[in-house]
Amino acid sequence: MDFIKKRLPLIICFITGTLCFAQYYVPHPVARSFMENANRTVLIMGFFAYLLGLYSIVTPHLKNILSQRAGWGYSAVLFIGLAIGAGTGLASRAQALSPDGALTCFGWMYTYMLYPLQGTIYSLLGFYIVSTAYRAFRIKNGQAFLLFAAAAVLVFGRVPLGQLIWNDLLGWTGLSILEIVEWVLNVPDVAGRRGIMIGIALGAIATSVKIITGVEKKYLGGD
Repeated sequence: MDFIKKRLPLIICFITGTLCFAQYYVPHPVARSFMENANRTVLIMGFFAYLLGLYSIVTPHLKNILSQRAGWGYSAVLFIGLAIGAGTGLASRAQALSPDGALTCFGWMYTYMLYPLQGTIYSLLGFYIVSTAYRAFRIKNGQAFLLFAAAAVLVFGRVPLGQLIWNDLLGWTGLSILEIVEWVLNVPDVAGRRGIMIGIALGAIATSVKIITGVEKKYLGGD
């Protein structure tokens, strides 16, 4: 029993991970066929994971409605939204446009319900971003000063008022605020983003190797 619960998953993970990694370096039709079948298997597993997630969402909200706990109305709204989304999707066959180019009920829901709601949520994030920026731009050391200076240049360079102020006060230098903004975005910003992506890639590689070799076992449950 211990072998089935602990050893067998590690063996399957090692074999599958090694094969998926090795197929990138084996230019053979068998390797390509294996990866295609593996991708199909992942899609099938993702569908069952979606069903499991749907069950995990529906179950507690259904209990809230049946027991009429505090806030059970929000749970009812969730079920109404799921029913509307699933119903319009099935009725329109998940197509936003009909053959004649008109919006289907599915496309209408996305265009006139979902998109405005998404815009509202993102607009609320603006207040949190301003609050976070205020705390981040408090100049305490040289690095904070560089962050503040870069942010100030980008903010002033992206709005007409900032460009007007720059031209009136610093236009005599011959430097354009737009050129400075482009340099910041194309040189230090790109270098920083590439460094972050390299760090993420190295971390992903290290984590993958730990999982394949059995060093990382948290996915089996427990500590």
